[in-house]
Amino acid sequence: MSDAATPDVRGDCERLLGPAGAFAQQLDGFVARAQQLVLADAIGRAIFERGHLLAEAGTGTGKTFAYLVPTLLSGARAIISTGTKALQDQLFQRDLPRVRKLLQSRSRIALLKGRANYLCLHRLDRAAQEMRFESREQVGQFAKIRTWAAKTPNGDRNQCESVPENASIWPLVTSTTDNCLGKDCPHFDQCWLVKARRQAMESDVVVVNHSLLLADMAMRSEGFGEVLPGAQVLIIDEAHQLPETASNHFGKHFSARQVTELVRDTMTEAGQVSGAARLLQEHLAHCDLALKKLRLSLDGFPIKGAFGPVAMDPEVHAAIAELGTHLVLLQAQLEALKEGSTGMENVASRATDLLLLLDLFRSPEGLAEVRWYELSQSGFALHSTPLEVADSLASFRSQSGATWVLTSATLAVGDSFAHFQRESGMLEAHTLKVDSPFDYASQALLYLPTGLPEPNEPGYTGRVVELATPALRASQGRAFMLFTSHRALNEAANQLRFAVDYPLFVQGTAPRNKLLRDFIESGNGVLLGAATFWEGVDVPGEALSLVIIDKLPFAQIGDPVTEARLGAIRENGGNPFMDYQLPAAVLALKQGVGRLIRTVEDRGVLMLCDPRLRTRRYGRSFLDALPAMTRSSRIEDVELFFRVQPSA
Repeated sequence: MSDAATPDVRGDCERLLGPAGAFAQQLDGFVARAQQLVLADAIGRAIFERGHLLAEAGTGTGKTFAYLVPTLLSGARAIISTGTKALQDQLFQRDLPRVRKLLQSRSRIALLKGRANYLCLHRLDRAAQEMRFESREQVGQFAKIRTWAAKTPNGDRNQCESVPENASIWPLVTSTTDNCLGKDCPHFDQCWLVKARRQAMESDVVVVNHSLLLADMAMRSEGFGEVLPGAQVLIIDEAHQLPETASNHFGKHFSARQVTELVRDTMTEAGQVSGAARLLQEHLAHCDLALKKLRLSLDGFPIKGAFGPVAMDPEVHAAIAELGTHLVLLQAQLEALKEGSTGMENVASRATDLLLLLDLFRSPEGLAEVRWYELSQSGFALHSTPLEVADSLASFRSQSGATWVLTSATLAVGDSFAHFQRESGMLEAHTLKVDSPFDYASQALLYLPTGLPEPNEPGYTGRVVELATPALRASQGRAFMLFTSHRALNEAANQLRFAVDYPLFVQGTAPRNKLLRDFIESGNGVLLGAATFWEGVDVPGEALSLVIIDKLPFAQIGDPVTEARLGAIRENGGNPFMDYQLPAAVLALKQGVGRLIRTVEDRGVLMLCDPRLRTRRYGRSFLDALPAMTRSSRIEDVELFFRVQPSA
């Protein structure tokens, strides 16, 4: 941290973010907020005192500027991590440059993403040589990527707008940790990922996302070199996502796709080594066939579940053993050929790693993990997920020696941060809760309809749609309907097509960004979404005036990870519902509610349909977590709300 940094944190924040400050004078649309000043002051003090802070900042607080200002003023080397790549780009391309300019800061800044986000020149060349494309569409997309590759300044595939982000061509021209050749790559000096990492190492402020941050933590724990530069300050925005993302990155995964890519890449490398293709052809064919047998043996099981009972099925057990046998034979042959080329050495190493992973899932399950599987149309994935990540996060935080600031609109249940502190290992951190500056009492109405059956009763979703229909007519569409399951979402969509004349935008029928864009452009649409639309979606203004939530968002019963965590709490003498299920659901509901009011001019109605809000004692926990809004059970009040225009 810079020795020249001033300890007058509050004075600096007031000078910059206050009503008469530089931001108000020089930045169009900036409005000074007392809540933002409180948050910025707390973050600045955490940085200067080298402590840790958990800060919940309600919607509209302006938390981005609240952490950027003290971070840049401190002169500290900082990593800022966001929840998604979209937010990461927004922070780096818009918010950070604006603050840097206003502060006249000379801090060097960099953007760093995971390797799959950067074009790999080696794999681009290989794809051009092989021309093994699955469709004409892939051929066309590949041509567009080659044209873009000749002019891109950074290789970030997000900037190749002519090819969709989820196009199947991208895995063929990007690398993974498995197939990257590292310093042995003939394009190493031109590698976009290497250049991005070098720039990050030389910068003062690096913007990353949680996925990359936690992948780096996992790599360090296994003894590999760190990707991110050492930092004195770590700012984690959208921090409520951190524990779940950590669970994914600290776990182990074995998938059909890994085997398929190994077979494909081995065939490619074998073509470069004399005689290798002949020696490997039979082994590769056997691995491919064994993989298909294993997937076939999983037919008839639910698409997701605990792996233990499935692994004991005789057919599945035999199929796993057969795949293991052929992977062993393939790996032995690759070991004998690995001196032939760097690429052959790489696939030999990958085969060894896959065998170790497969052996993990053939061994007894550990007490601190849960093993589960999920099926896709033609593939599968096996997962080993840690039951808790708090100790791992706490250990890494201690080793980093950095100040950690975690902020989000949803960290506390009521005034308590206990649930998130347990999950994140931030037991010793200072906490701060800053309420939203929005006037929810005048901007919003909470509508709690009556006459609904219990959520687990047949016909519940149909009744939700019946009660939602007059509310949708009152709002003239312009609504989100958020569901806790895809089954309920699809059932509601089918019923709504006959109930209202507004355009329907249903999750799963188009990419999320396109659905959102089309919804906004429609002017009166109804968007039906599940998990991915509960957070990270910003629709300010009249385009979104009604948010309908079908049920309280308790974790789905039967989810293997949730069930295992509840069992562990129970075995340790805790109360699974009060210690885990209830606080997690309250935080999830707060995220969904946060979609409604995004600016001081917004007005809207929040319709919560779940009768348990009134019939269960725990319903009070949900209602108390919401902003202070006028409440009603009368549809007439909803209709009146939309008829009455706000006073100027």
